[in-house]
Amino acid sequence: MAKEISQADIANYEKDLAKHPAVNVASHAAQTNGIYKASENLETKIDLDPTFSIEIETGKPADQKQSGRCWMFSALNTMRHPLQKEYKLKDFELSQNYTNFWDKFEKSNWFFENVISSADKPLGDRKVAFLFATPQQDGGQWDMLCGIIEKYGIVPKSIYPETANATNSSALNDTLNALLRKDGLELRDMVNNGKSEDEVQARKNEMLNDVYRILAISLGVPPKKFNFEYRDDDKNYHIDKDLTPKEFYKKYVDLDLENHISTINAPTEDKPFHKVFSVEYLGNIEGGRQVRHLNLPVDEMKDLIIKQLKDGEVVWFGSNVVKDSDRQAGLLDTNLYRRDQLFDTDFTMTKAQMLDSGESMMDHAMVITGVDIVDGKPTKWKIENSWGVKPGFKGYFVMSDSWFDNFVYQAVINKKYLPEDLKKAYEEGKDNPIELLPWDPMGALAHD
Repeated sequence: MAKEISQADIANYEKDLAKHPAVNVASHAAQTNGIYKASENLETKIDLDPTFSIEIETGKPADQKQSGRCWMFSALNTMRHPLQKEYKLKDFELSQNYTNFWDKFEKSNWFFENVISSADKPLGDRKVAFLFATPQQDGGQWDMLCGIIEKYGIVPKSIYPETANATNSSALNDTLNALLRKDGLELRDMVNNGKSEDEVQARKNEMLNDVYRILAISLGVPPKKFNFEYRDDDKNYHIDKDLTPKEFYKKYVDLDLENHISTINAPTEDKPFHKVFSVEYLGNIEGGRQVRHLNLPVDEMKDLIIKQLKDGEVVWFGSNVVKDSDRQAGLLDTNLYRRDQLFDTDFTMTKAQMLDSGESMMDHAMVITGVDIVDGKPTKWKIENSWGVKPGFKGYFVMSDSWFDNFVYQAVINKKYLPEDLKKAYEEGKDNPIELLPWDPMGALAHD
C-alpha cells in the first residue's frame, strides 16, 4: 500500500540533518559554488598527470563543433593518423562532411524501409514510436561508418569541407526529420491501403529525391572525382589526379575495415560474455554492414587495447563522457567529485546497475592513443577527443583506469589481436547475433 510523506517524517529528516558533521560548511560550499565545485577532489589533477609509458603521437585534434558526430570524427581520426605519418601531413583531416552527407542520406532510406516493414503495427506501438521519435540524427556506430566508406569511399577535408549545417546540425536535423515523419506516415498509409510494393518503392524514391536535394543544398554535392593536391611538411608539392573517393581510400588509407570489430563491456544479466549482439533498428545502409558487438569482461577488453597500442595502432572507443568528468581540464576520473563526502550519502552502483537503470549509457566516442603501465597494470589512459584544442591538454584528455572500469563500454579492436577462443566466439556469433531491443544502452551512441 502506498504511503504519503507525513509531517512526522519530515521532522525526523530535519533531526537527522543536524547530526551530520560539517553540514553548515557543506551547505555553504554547495550553495555558493555548486555541487561539482564544492565536491571537487584536487588530488585527481596530480594523479592524472599527462605522462604515459606507451604513447602514439597523433597531432592536432579535430573539432566536431555543435554536432553529434563524435563517432564519425573519432573513426576518421583513427584512419588519418597513419596517413599523416606516411605522407608527412601534420594537420591533415579526412572529410567528416562527406561521410555525414551519405550517412544522413542512407539513414533516410533506412527509416523509410523500417516504416514500411512495420506498417502493420499501430502508431502507438513502442517500436513504431521509437522510429518516429528520431527518424535520423547525427549519432552512429563504428560499423555504420565502415558501411559508408565501403559504399562511397572517402575524400580529404580540403575537397569537401565543413558547412554551417555540418558544424551546427540542429536546423538540418529538424528539417530532415519533419520531412521524414510526414513521408513516413504517407508510406504507412500506402501499405495499409493495399498499394503494391512497386508503387510504394516508386513513391519512396521520390521522397529520397527530396532528401538528396535538401542535403545537397545544406552540405554540398559530394564529389565523384577530384585531384588530391598538397604540400607535405617538407614543403614538397604533390598532386594525384582524377581520383574517385573509393580509389583515394584504397590508395591512401586502406584500413582493413572487415577485420576491425566492435567489442563491448556490458556486464548485465541479459548479455552473456563472449556472445555477439546486434541492436534492432540500429544501422544506416540497407544491405550494408550490420552493427555487431562481441561482449567481453573489462580486463579482456583492456588487454586487447594495450596490445593494439603497443603495436602502434590507436583505438576507437565509446563511453559516457558526461560522468565524473571535467571538460575544461580534460580529466575523467571516478574520484574527480566526492559527492559522497559532501552529502554524507552512498551513491555506489555497479556498472550493470547503472546500465539497467539508465544512470549511464554511451554518449560519446573518442580515441585511445596511450596508456601508462605501472607494475604490469594500466593506471591511466591518453585520449584524443574531437572538441578542438582548447579543452584539456591541447585537446587531449586523461582517463583514470577506474573511470575506464565504470564508463567505457565499447572498443574497436583489430581482430588479429584476439586470442583464438575469442576469434572463434566472434565467428560463431557474427552471422546470427543476439538482437537487443532498439532502446538498449548499447545502441545509445547512435541516437545522439
